[in-house]
Formats: sequence, structure tokens, C-alpha cells
Amino acid sequence: MTLTDLSGREIARRIAARDTSAVEVMTAALDRIAAVNGRVNALVSLRDRDALLAEAATADRALDAGTPAGPLHGMPIAVKDLANVAGLRTSMGSPITEGTTSAADDLFVARMRQAGAIFIGKANAPEFGLGSHTFNPVFGATRNPYAPDRSAGGSSGGSAAALAMRMQWLCDGSDAMGSLRNPAGWNNVYGFRPSWGRIPPDATGDVVMHPLSTMGPMARDVEDLALLLDVMAGPDPRAPFGPAPERFAGRLDADLKGRRIAWAADWGGAYPMEEGVLALCEAALDTFSDLGCEVETIAPPFPADDLWESWTTLRAFSVLGRLGPLYDRSETRAQLRDVAVWEVEKGLALTPRDILRASTLRSRWHAAAAELFARYDALILPTAQCFPFPVEQPHPTRIAGRGLDTYHRWMECVIPASLAGLPALGAPAGFSPEDLPMGIQIIGPYGGDLGVLQLGAAYHGATGWPDRRPPEA
Repeated sequence: MTLTDLSGREIARRIAARDTSAVEVMTAALDRIAAVNGRVNALVSLRDRDALLAEAATADRALDAGTPAGPLHGMPIAVKDLANVAGLRTSMGSPITEGTTSAADDLFVARMRQAGAIFIGKANAPEFGLGSHTFNPVFGATRNPYAPDRSAGGSSGGSAAALAMRMQWLCDGSDAMGSLRNPAGWNNVYGFRPSWGRIPPDATGDVVMHPLSTMGPMARDVEDLALLLDVMAGPDPRAPFGPAPERFAGRLDADLKGRRIAWAADWGGAYPMEEGVLALCEAALDTFSDLGCEVETIAPPFPADDLWESWTTLRAFSVLGRLGPLYDRSETRAQLRDVAVWEVEKGLALTPRDILRASTLRSRWHAAAAELFARYDALILPTAQCFPFPVEQPHPTRIAGRGLDTYHRWMECVIPASLAGLPALGAPAGFSPEDLPMGIQIIGPYGGDLGVLQLGAAYHGATGWPDRRPPEA
């Protein structure tokens, strides 16, 4: 077993104990990137090797001098290319913003830097994060490690593929419409969307009207998720919402006997599913039964049409807030991707009544979800409605014979967690007969992040998918 096969926790422990130097860790990561990144195109805007090795040597000297090690001391990390890292390029996958050098860290990035992380570059993402397929005109497409002719998902596809290919031990991601969960399922790794506000949004924009997206950790096991979550999370006086502060590392070992799990399948037929998706996810449910959980198939707890109406309205409202200024200028509007223009124009057409209705539907779903979680400890759904599709295809247009009317309808199954800001873990569920990965979402009540991670940790202990089925070297 090489250094790149170890867990993030073990790498951090070895560096702190001086069993392995930060230089050795950095060398292993950069060598692995040089060997395999060309196959998947997961990491972009990589920094100079000599500069990174010099930073790693500085981290080693700090430990020699007795400086206490932070939880990520000397750890090489590539940040998703939607976030700002001081001194690094932030392209967001768009020719409009390509070449921009960030002047300051985003809040969660600053926390990772303070914990000792060494930022090596960026992880590829779709243009402005739109869509669950990682491709853009700046860096091209990220390919699936298990099937390079297929999508790696998104928008955290670069992060997920880098983890699967053993180029990274820990990664950040972000999730509005499944962007931590879908690529986790399609790359046989883990991605955690925490309760909204647990990782505060950066305070440079609106943080009151558009609470749809959140940052979160990605890793190859759930204990590593907890390690990074503890670094990224924590209150910020500028953030108006958020659950009570909590630490997670070292608290995931739990007896699951008697925990009740609701399986929502295809939401009563509302979500078209490619053949094999539900069967694979239902097989994964058997693991929870073996762990002592009570698993029950449930009827849809809320109308799918109401969830979709609320989500698409509020999403367009949010995208208008982010990309509206680019749309307003003719020279930058011409460079926007078609779906970005569609979202902005949908947002411009909204009336106050539309937004109020969408918010009311969202409130009703929040109340219905609270009732659901009064009876169940977790809700489980697939992480996507189809297996990874061809990498050259922008998005699926049909599933199971049903036409899809938007570029993101194939991800409708992730909306229940996103709309209510619920904690949701994307976890591997296994492989299709064609060896294509799929995942499940483990969703909990708002603020119930610990319970979700405990379920995920036990599931990982019983299945071990990332180590059991790594991609070909």
C-alpha cells in the first residue's frame, strides 16, 4: 500500500508524528497526479512543483521547531474551482472569469489554510457550477475514473474523480442540486452536504434570500469526512442561519440497532429511473438491515410537482442574483452557456407572487419533513436517476422512455434534501453489470448531521466500497 492509498486521517497522523514528512506526502501526491490526472482531467490550475515542495519543507521545519500541528498540517489539497484561494486562479470554468487571481480566501478556505493545508491547485467544475456534469470551455470535461468515456458527475466532479484516482486524500465540494452527492455516487466515494448554515456561506454576497447551496467535505471514508467537516464548519457572526455548533470526529461509532430508515425509491413513480438504479440501491439497503436498522418503503411524503416548482423557481431566483450582472452586459452575455441564460431569463420573468408561492411550498415541505423525521431517523434515495452518461453529452434528455424537459430534471431526486437544507450523505451503492458506479443518499433531519454520519460510517465499515473497488491504476 502506498501513501496515496492511505486515509486522510492516517496521513495527518503520520505528518504530525513525524513518521512521514510533508515533503514525502507532497511528492507522493504530485507524482500520482502526474501519472493519472491526464486520464480523467480532474485537477486544474496546478501550481509549480518546486514551490509546493518548498511549502511542504516549511511545514516540516515548523514541526521540527515545536509548532503545534493543525488537523491538516502539510496536507496537499486542491480546492473546487468555484471557490477563492488567495493567489490562485479562479476560473469557475468560464472564459469570462478565466485568468482571475483571487485576492483573498473564502471563509472555509481560510479555515483549511489555518488548519495547515497546502493548496496545490483547483478541482475542475462545470461553468459557474451549473449542471451535474463537469465540463467547461476552459479546461474541458472531467472523465469518470471507472469509465473514461462517461461523465464524472458534478458539479464537484473534479473533486470526486481526484479522490477516486488517489490524487487527493480530502477534498471540498459544494452542493445546491446534488453537487456533492451525485459525483460521490458516480465515483465510488463519499460527499456530505451538511445542514444548511453549518458551514457558513461567504459573507460577500446575499446569505438570507438564497440559502440553497452549501459547502461540504468529500473523502474515501466517512471518518475522513468528519475530519474535514470539523475544519470547515463553525459559526460566523456574519451568517444569519445555522444549527448549533458541533464536532464530529471521533463520534461516529454507534450502535444502529432500532434506527428506522425510510426508503423513498422513485418517489411513487414521479422520478424516472434508468433500469438497474433502484435494484442496486435496494441491495445497498440490505446492509442497513444487517446492521440492525428497520428499513421501510414509504409513500411520497410530499408532492413531487410542488417540490419541483419551488426548487426551480428559487434556483432561477438565485442564479439571477449570481449571474444577472453578466447577463446585463452584452459582451459577457454572449459568453454565457445556454443553460445559464435560460436560468437568468427564468429568474427575470418571476413575479413577487411566484417567489412567495415557491417559498410557501418550501415551508410546507420543511414542516412535512419534520413530521417524517419524527417517525424515521433517515430517508434514503438514489444519488441520481441514471448511471454515468457519455462524457460528450451535455445532459440526459430521456430516462426510462420519459423525456426530460430541463438540463437538470435527471437530478430531481436530490431536491428533497436541498430544498429544506437537510444533511445528506452521498455514499457508494455498488456497480451496474456494465461496471458503472451508483450511490445512495442518506438524508437526516435538519441539524441531525451526526446521526447521518454515524449511519454512513457503519455502512462504510460493512461495505468498504472505495477500497474494495478502486479504479484501474
